[in-house]
Amino acid sequence: MSDLFAHAAGSPAEPAPRARPLADRLRPATLAEVVGQDHVLGPEGPVGAMLAAGALSSLILWGPPGVGKTTIARLLAQGSDLHFEQVSAIFTGVPELRKVFEAAKLRRTQGRGTLLFVDEIHRFNKAQQDGFLPHMEDGTIILVGATTENPSFELNAALLSRAQVVVLNRLTGADLERLAQRAEREAGQALPLQPAARDALLGMADGDGRALLNLIEQVLAWKLAAPLDVQALSSRLMRRAAKYDKSGEEHYNLISALHKSVRGSDPDAALYWFARMIEGGEDPRYLARRITRMAVEDIGLADPQAQGICLEAWQVYERLGSPEGELALANAVVYLALAPKSNAAYRGWGAARAAARKTGSEPPPKHILNAPTRLMKEQGYGAGYAYDHDEEDGFSGQHYFPDGMKRGIYYLPVDRGFERELKKRVEFFAGLRAKRQADR
Repeated sequence: MSDLFAHAAGSPAEPAPRARPLADRLRPATLAEVVGQDHVLGPEGPVGAMLAAGALSSLILWGPPGVGKTTIARLLAQGSDLHFEQVSAIFTGVPELRKVFEAAKLRRTQGRGTLLFVDEIHRFNKAQQDGFLPHMEDGTIILVGATTENPSFELNAALLSRAQVVVLNRLTGADLERLAQRAEREAGQALPLQPAARDALLGMADGDGRALLNLIEQVLAWKLAAPLDVQALSSRLMRRAAKYDKSGEEHYNLISALHKSVRGSDPDAALYWFARMIEGGEDPRYLARRITRMAVEDIGLADPQAQGICLEAWQVYERLGSPEGELALANAVVYLALAPKSNAAYRGWGAARAAARKTGSEPPPKHILNAPTRLMKEQGYGAGYAYDHDEEDGFSGQHYFPDGMKRGIYYLPVDRGFERELKKRVEFFAGLRAKRQADR
């Protein structure tokens, strides 16, 4: 009794609990407070409409980190009076999932549903994903999965057919500014940053709201006497690494952006996307290969030098390495963007392949076959062949397609760049061919 009294009266006090992180303190309490996702949460959005109708269905929340996927799932459960259960595909196996499903079944018999939130759902393999299906179908759970990867690549078709994919946006500069202002109100003080430094801080977050709040918390903890400028801020904080997965969807998005910028003759955009991939850690050799492909596919014979310039840039990179060799590849990117464009040879090649598949094993006409043996000569090989160098204009106009096959026209040069000259040649030979046929 006396010990207890002594403890209460004179023993050292328990250490004060550590303050909750700023990101946790600012976690939205309602869906209306979620920043940057009005297109899905508003009255006209898919999730807003579901809640208004009281008919929440399974969802896949697809978006970059730090845009509110976990918060949205928690608030959906709260707004639908469902028990919220959260698991991570990284740390959860089949035995743990069985326990979750059993608890959800028991809860259902007691009149309450379960919203099961699965973070990083794309990390479950196909068999594990199939394990959710019967529990979704019988109403045991409403599944809300979160993923940063393209669901069409990573999730089973069966799972996708039972859940609506909701695309969440990367936060804009205006969205991040709203979060910064909330943080200032919560902290009771303004960020000690000059205007340009404030903009730089928002840029460091790279569209990630959680990252921004963590950066703000660091800045507020410094107890500065005067606002920092950009240089001082940059010396204290490291810029968040840009989101880039060299084997995931972001890889394909950025190479598509680079390719289409080149095709669209925009050297500035092409350089920007090239730089984004280099800064993200992409292998320059992969980029060299893709740039060469662009020359073959989109410039073609409109500028026959383009392919050689790409190959030379590739070779320069191999000799110089990074970072100096990357400039050679950048030169090639600019050249391709400003080169005349033609996909005539690319389309012609595709059409010729389609015709080759359709005609199968049709042999060449006998007049263009060699006849090295007497038997072959007796069979008519080479009979009637016209040697073009002996003909007027060095052109015979003979038929070179299989007998009975209508002459195919696959290469249609455009009136741009060097292909303008090739187009004249195609038309010249077409005219001669028609004249030779008329004379026969």
